[in-house]
Amino acid sequence: MDLYLTNTLTRKKEAFTPIESGKVGLYSCGPTVYYYAHIGNLRAFTFADILRRTLMMNGYEVMHVMNITDVGHLVGDGDDGEDKLEKGAKRDGKTAWEIAQFYTDAFMRDMAKLNILTPNKLPRATEHIEEQIQMIEDLEKNGYAYRTSDGVYFDTSKLETYGRLSGQKIDEKEEGARIGIHSEKKNLSDFALWKLSVPGAHSEHAEGSKRQMEWESPWGVGFPGWHIECSAMSTAYLGHTFDIHTGGIDHIPVHHENELAQTEGAFGTLQAKYWLHNEFVQIDGGKMSKSLGNAYALHELEERGFDPLAFRYFVLGAHYRSSINFTFDALEAAQNALKSIRSMVREFDPHGGAVDEGLYARFQQAMNDDLNTPVALAVLHETVKNDALPLKTKAATVRRIDQVLGLGLEDYIGRTVEAPLEVLALVEAREKARKEKHWEESDRLRDEIKTLGFVVRDGEDGPELQEV
Repeated sequence: MDLYLTNTLTRKKEAFTPIESGKVGLYSCGPTVYYYAHIGNLRAFTFADILRRTLMMNGYEVMHVMNITDVGHLVGDGDDGEDKLEKGAKRDGKTAWEIAQFYTDAFMRDMAKLNILTPNKLPRATEHIEEQIQMIEDLEKNGYAYRTSDGVYFDTSKLETYGRLSGQKIDEKEEGARIGIHSEKKNLSDFALWKLSVPGAHSEHAEGSKRQMEWESPWGVGFPGWHIECSAMSTAYLGHTFDIHTGGIDHIPVHHENELAQTEGAFGTLQAKYWLHNEFVQIDGGKMSKSLGNAYALHELEERGFDPLAFRYFVLGAHYRSSINFTFDALEAAQNALKSIRSMVREFDPHGGAVDEGLYARFQQAMNDDLNTPVALAVLHETVKNDALPLKTKAATVRRIDQVLGLGLEDYIGRTVEAPLEVLALVEAREKARKEKHWEESDRLRDEIKTLGFVVRDGEDGPELQEV
């Protein structure tokens, strides 16, 4: 069964063919670790995980690389302004290095909570300065870079293919360029490869450094531009050309366009054959932004009582190329649906079953059709609700499906609810109240049980407990 993916570079849904048979090089743009990842970021990382799992489902050996941006990403994604890590350091009263480590650790916890497979490589920009400098030197040698008083820039006019990813020509990009023209840029679309520190501000020449992260280079003390890290590190781990590059749709016109240009300018090669991008997350039908206070982090969802995997389920409910509207009502609906599935799979027999090949083939077909997770979820629901299937078959089929969806259902298959003694005592007291027809007391005890995280349901064989 062929795997089809929508390639931003060609604007087509194409059959996937790897460079090397049986193996896939996958690069995903990772977090800028100056603050917590928000749910828009987390959608991108969940999408990359689903892609990786689908590739594995198809028998590929995947080398997944995701960068950690811990320097060089300036506020506003432009070529001037404050570095996000330096800004985060001032905000939190820590060093830039401490900020990078703190939010990298927070990001890794979020990944684990969302059941996102850890990438094979998680290179940090600060650990690959040498490779970035070497690539800039190659670009300069090949005539694609020039120096100014504040750094080194890529000359976009020298690359005929610049704009191929976004579909914009240089003049179209310049029409949309923001006000605040750099007087030494040859073209408004040119971008920084290396930024020089303010003269006299770095630690070797002045007390009380304004920049905490800076390095010696052939052009002076400074730091790399944001885009160069991904070109240099993808090359270091995956070679000059690899199979798939992923990221959010917001990366297309600037970051990924510039990555593509740098790799072609330095090595004369196409950075990646397939470029895949997920759409935005909207909030209550509008824009998500920190200024609006709605760029929610995962821990903020948890503080409101939501399971992180309910967010993963919510994301899977929409195709990755469709925008998704986040509301707390929608997240609650996702959580309830996930709880319902967990409740049903508890009744399955986890031992010795065979996968229902018909259902699994339909699931594979959905995932191989450009990662159609809404249809894949529908097959999951059909599986758990199909009364004609033996419980062993259900267990085996759900287990295989969830290797791709990653909803953590293995932890629930065939496992009874383990309730504390306090809850069990309340259930017993409620059952006694029901038998004595003390309905108000029965309802009160039911509500008390719910506050402790359990729902009691009255069945033919007596009360049954489910987790809220």
